[in-house]
Amino acid sequence: MNDKMVLIPVLGIHVVTIVLIVILVLLIAALVALGIYGRKLQKRQEETQKEMQAASQSVSMLIIDKKRMKLKESGLPQIVLDQTPKYLRGQKVPVVKAKVGPKIMTLLCDDKIFELIPVKKEVRAIVSGIYIMEVKGLRSNLESKPKKMKFSEKIKAKLSKKGKE
Repeated sequence: MNDKMVLIPVLGIHVVTIVLIVILVLLIAALVALGIYGRKLQKRQEETQKEMQAASQSVSMLIIDKKRMKLKESGLPQIVLDQTPKYLRGQKVPVVKAKVGPKIMTLLCDDKIFELIPVKKEVRAIVSGIYIMEVKGLRSNLESKPKKMKFSEKIKAKLSKKGKE
């Protein structure tokens, strides 16, 4: 025999085919594992959402300021920072400063409603702890800002106007 390693095909299948089959099996196993893990995380999130809904209360507040800032710089209580995972402490979160009754509080809010919150206006909010879950206008309806159009959308709108004329 030679010093070189001789690869004998198994059952007449080439080595490249065997390697591709092994890689395919590993990819399928990884996708199945990610699917199971994703379902588990989704169930946990739904349970947390239900608990927050149960503990929520409606509060009238005057919004002083709103910003996206790092959790460390937000002025939240130290207990909140301690309970937050370390990798999330440097991440920017939507923070709202509001006057609730006689107290000025720093609250976190949901990304979905952050743009709806008006500054220097009074609103009725559904709050769970220091987390604003929903906002409604106290004296008037809240208006969302018009969505910015992408460059391609602007061009399509201009072309459709020219085509109609």
